[in-house]
Amino acid sequence: MDNTVRIFDTTLRDGEQAPGYSMNIEEKLRMARQLEALGVDIIEAGFAIASPGDFESVRRIAREVKTPVVASLCRALVKDIDAAWDAVKDAARPRIHTFLATSDLHLECKLKMSRDAALARAVDAVRYARGKCADVEFSLEDASRTDRDYMCRVVEAVIAAGATTVNLPDTVGYATPKEISDMVANVMNRVPNIDRAVISMHCHDDLGLAVANTLAGLAAGARQAECCVCGIGERAGNAALEEIVMGLTTRRDLYGLASNIRTEEIAPTAQLLEKITGVKIAPSKSIVGANAFAHESGIHQHGVMSNAKTYEIMTPESVGVRDTAIVLGKHSGQHAFAERLNELGIKVGPAAEAQLFAAFKALADRKKTVEDRDIVALVENETGRTAGAHDWTLKNYFVSSGKKMYSTACVTLVKDGKEMTETAYGTGPVFSSIRAVEKIVKHSFLLLDYQIQAVTERRDALGEVRVKISDDTGVYRGRGVSTDIIEGSILSTLNAVNKMLDDSHAAALGQGAAAVVQHTFEDDLLTGHTDR
Repeated sequence: MDNTVRIFDTTLRDGEQAPGYSMNIEEKLRMARQLEALGVDIIEAGFAIASPGDFESVRRIAREVKTPVVASLCRALVKDIDAAWDAVKDAARPRIHTFLATSDLHLECKLKMSRDAALARAVDAVRYARGKCADVEFSLEDASRTDRDYMCRVVEAVIAAGATTVNLPDTVGYATPKEISDMVANVMNRVPNIDRAVISMHCHDDLGLAVANTLAGLAAGARQAECCVCGIGERAGNAALEEIVMGLTTRRDLYGLASNIRTEEIAPTAQLLEKITGVKIAPSKSIVGANAFAHESGIHQHGVMSNAKTYEIMTPESVGVRDTAIVLGKHSGQHAFAERLNELGIKVGPAAEAQLFAAFKALADRKKTVEDRDIVALVENETGRTAGAHDWTLKNYFVSSGKKMYSTACVTLVKDGKEMTETAYGTGPVFSSIRAVEKIVKHSFLLLDYQIQAVTERRDALGEVRVKISDDTGVYRGRGVSTDIIEGSILSTLNAVNKMLDDSHAAALGQGAAAVVQHTFEDDLLTGHTDR
């Protein structure tokens, strides 16, 4: 049996479905490129029929990434399969991923179908998909609560119909590692044509066992692991990609399995997800959390200084964690700056490099010491912008604030070469600045969330501001960095406002109406939760 585990990343599909993690098309493309650099074998790019936006993001990813397989999820319906194929057909390595629930609970309460009817629908769906695509995956939704005899019937039938991968999900995170191991062993030992397909695991973390269950399935013979960066996803999330990969890598003596993941890209991938979504990684998160390689206890510090293996079972460098201070300042030249970008693994073109260098010089005038984390924050701030030619940009601002008085902000923005200035009052300088922005753009919005934190230590630290705003068209996130929290607040608000105005303009042109997806009663019965 092949001892290489295929890593199936569903960050852009299952992960993106989780509240707070939605991404626009450009953000998904950016994440997909990083997943390709990470070395994932399969990228599940989305659920093509869910919306025109989902379809377009899957299609764009399929056309742009070259190495990984690109998959689209679809229900066991002809129109779903057609949409999935239309979205992925231009990929170098396309896959159609279709699913249907198989547990008696789902069959009786959700689908209102008999076992035989569900089996026939699964076979028909796989056969139809295989007529379009050579690579077809079928998932038995709620497999961990499915009758074992019936499971074997379904697996054998869908493989005979053309499925090349069969997924046995623990859809609701109910199973234990022993149960998962027994389930996979049962299929491996009893399905006669099992050698014609790869068994896959897709485990949810409702009981905190997603990674343990996935590893148990792999040890029992599964050779594909479905996971998300940082374990994001529906409800309590999915198995975390970085934990599965480093579990296999660190304990190869136990599992005897390997993956194609470039482990040094793990931390940069997690950091990119954090920057795109605005959702912070928990400090205690294994592998990629800020405290994963931190030691405060004197006993631990002494041990690590003597031999890092005393308290570190993997090196920070092995997962791409860097925390080296850089000696760059206002007198540094662009060549030295470019060299440091290269050392940090940051690849940008000449134009972007010049833009970043200008931002670096402006920062260096404000700070005595510029560190790696400052550089990374600048890169994310500059390259993460999706500003277009007709977006609002900040030219200047002035605030007046004090105890027992209203704060006043005077903000000047530029759009299409024209300056507009407004003054606003508020209970604080940040609030009044945001109100001034709202008056200039002439589009009301609510501030749902505001967060600020220092990128580095000391009084001259670069501050990172994240905001979440909403209007009638949706919820939008923005991010800005500056040594001045008022400037950072305005920049992050503008970042979100420009996205909001783009969507509002599209809706006004009627594109919002065109984006409505019609569902039939049969669709509703078959939809269920798309986390499988």
